[in-house]
Amino acid sequence: MSRRVKLIFNPHADRGRAWELASSLQAIIERHGGASWASSEYPTHATELAEQAAREGYDIIAALGGDGTVHEVVNGLMRVPLESRPLLGSVPLGSGNDFSSNVGVQEDIELAMERVFHGESKTIDVGRITDGSGRMEYWDNTLGIGFDASATIHSYRITRLQGFMMYLWAVILTILRNHDAPLMKIITDEETIEQRVLMLVLCNGPREGGGFFVAPDAKPNDGIFHYAMVEHISRLMMFRLVPEIMKGTHGRFKQVRMGQFRELKLKSEQPITIHTDGEVFAGFNSDVREIHVEILPGALQVIV
Repeated sequence: MSRRVKLIFNPHADRGRAWELASSLQAIIERHGGASWASSEYPTHATELAEQAAREGYDIIAALGGDGTVHEVVNGLMRVPLESRPLLGSVPLGSGNDFSSNVGVQEDIELAMERVFHGESKTIDVGRITDGSGRMEYWDNTLGIGFDASATIHSYRITRLQGFMMYLWAVILTILRNHDAPLMKIITDEETIEQRVLMLVLCNGPREGGGFFVAPDAKPNDGIFHYAMVEHISRLMMFRLVPEIMKGTHGRFKQVRMGQFRELKLKSEQPITIHTDGEVFAGFNSDVREIHVEILPGALQVIV
């Protein structure tokens, strides 16, 4: 029996360049008997489309876009019960495509499209964040707090670069403009930490930002989240760490702390910026100071 496939396409992915890439996929889709298309038109629209498709009984829901599109689709899928949750497909048309890389989706978009129809599935974990006001969101790849989130916000304003270079320039801007390290108290199921923190990244997969290996040991299907934490350091030292983070060798520096957890509670003396899979959860004008993060093991089946 053929499976019903819903394709959720983000025409704004990769700064609007996704249109050119997606046009080459139509022949593949038709060769496999076709699929239902839907385009996301505004922020969180892909979440609504994914939830609707799941409740309509689609077997596979594929995100055609970047990490932000996957993030929204995942949030839609997580709104339906586990027993009726469709398979997640991903065709990487975005700037970073870190989720696809981390779970093993083909980088070649035509091969990735083929796999949506006949690939095998694997189970992955999903994270859930709740802030002090009770606002909740799911995330699938990384959650950044502080420096990492500020760099993500800056990347939204860069128009002349794309991919890894866009994220690298955003990191440089953040070093120059946003170098705050508030005092944080962090309690996990394994340890308690109280110190000034410049950057904290919670990781379900090893890579973010188009090629920064923040948590080289993280695996999306092992029931554990990893983290990388950078304490209060100078701007010069942060410039020194950037190439190390690109290679995943930053853990050897004493100013960097690496660890793992299943549940985390954080309180900050100052408001913090937060991104979830590259989407802004708390921006520069937010007043979020408290979060609770937990892992949902085996929450999704992904086609690879």
